[in-house]
Amino acid sequence: MSDAPRAVRIEEPGVLRLVPTDPTPPGPGEALVEVAYSGICGSDREVFTGGRPEGFVRYPVVPGHEWSGRVAAVGTGVDEGLFGRLVVGEGFRSCGVCPRCRRGDTNLCAAEYDETGFTSPGAWADWLTLPARLLHVLPDHADPRGAAALEPAACAAAATLKLAPVPGERVAVVGGGSLGLLTTQLIAASSPGELTMVEPNERRAELAESCGASRVCSPERARGELGGYDAVVEAAGVPGTAELATALARPAGRVVLTGVAAQDSVPLDPARLVLSQLTVHTVFGAPSHAWVHAVSSFTSGALDPGVIVTEEFGLEEAERALRSLERNVKTLLRP
Repeated sequence: MSDAPRAVRIEEPGVLRLVPTDPTPPGPGEALVEVAYSGICGSDREVFTGGRPEGFVRYPVVPGHEWSGRVAAVGTGVDEGLFGRLVVGEGFRSCGVCPRCRRGDTNLCAAEYDETGFTSPGAWADWLTLPARLLHVLPDHADPRGAAALEPAACAAAATLKLAPVPGERVAVVGGGSLGLLTTQLIAASSPGELTMVEPNERRAELAESCGASRVCSPERARGELGGYDAVVEAAGVPGTAELATALARPAGRVVLTGVAAQDSVPLDPARLVLSQLTVHTVFGAPSHAWVHAVSSFTSGALDPGVIVTEEFGLEEAERALRSLERNVKTLLRP
């Protein structure tokens, strides 16, 4: 272990400190991971600014729900073969026994909300201790940098599985952030007839093409293609994008909404949803089966989260990294 292990701790909204911390030895059923990379997303910024909804954060907290690392120790009852393996881990610490968990909806566990990096210590640290049952083992040769973005990739996988794209279909993804770009990669693997990214930012538009989009258009231009898509994913979470996504879908089309707009000035039209007989799904986080899909896609080469990483910072630069989110797609910390 390093001589001076550290962690980034947010004491309360607006107050962030880099503090010395001792690794927590793994208890029964747990594993201790040496963190390789940890990601930053908009929900981490909400923790810092105080914008996280009540009940979905507990201060003080070490953020970091996106990460990759190697197992350094395991507790009793855990396979010792995990030692030294490259892993990623699910964030939701679900109970595993409630009806929702039994149905496979581990992200909607009926027990009190508990998620790594929000209510339990996360990976903005040199070391992370968590239940070993949440780990997904990666090949030793896998890229730990790209693997750190497998958490948003699992959310993208959840959206893709609900969308169920069929080869040859015309598909659109609204929003070219991390989730939209990773969703684009996964949909591209299904051989769509056309895959359009709706994104006004030029930098993200370039990334969309490298992620498999056959074309990129602005939201304004997309308004001229209403009703023209078999399936649409909304991945922006800004006012108006949910309405645009449903408007882009053809009658009897499919839509998956993943973003949460704080105040949406353009509400959905229930009459249109019914009269067009749209199938609308929503996604919050990623259940275990979506993680399996993301990890298998990563290990097979169909998914490369590393292409969306645009900047890296050291742990001591965490506050600066948070302030860089507007100009970046995916920002990583290097513990």
